Amino acid sequence: MFGSKKQAISMSDQVGTIIGRDTSFKGCINSQGTIRIDGQHEGELITAGDIVVGESGRMQAQLKACNVIVAGMVTGNIEVSDKLELLPTAKVYGDIKVGTLTINEGAVFRGACQMLKELPSSEDAE
Repeated sequence: MFGSKKQAISMSDQVGTIIGRDTSFKGCINSQGTIRIDGQHEGELITAGDIVVGESGRMQAQLKACNVIVAGMVTGNIEVSDKLELLPTAKVYGDIKVGTLTINEGAVFRGACQMLKELPSSEDAE
């Protein structure tokens, strides 16, 4: 619980692009760095870095990133190579593909989940 907030704060120190609370954007965003969305975005967001959707963030978009933290609302599919974290205020409506998934108490997730990382089977360990 406390680690989640600390992680969100540390990610915000490295944010390269911010879509502010009073900003709305339609279209495709491509980036190499971390993006924070506190406003509205409709379209597609692809980054080699991380995505943070703040509590006021509202997205109707397809997301693809290394790590994603959601505190706002996302309607659309999310593909995350490493970790997707849904904070207590998060609402996600869409399918997700993730390496690691954390859903905090109070968060809403409606969709299908595909885990990209598989644990080695007992046959592989022998």
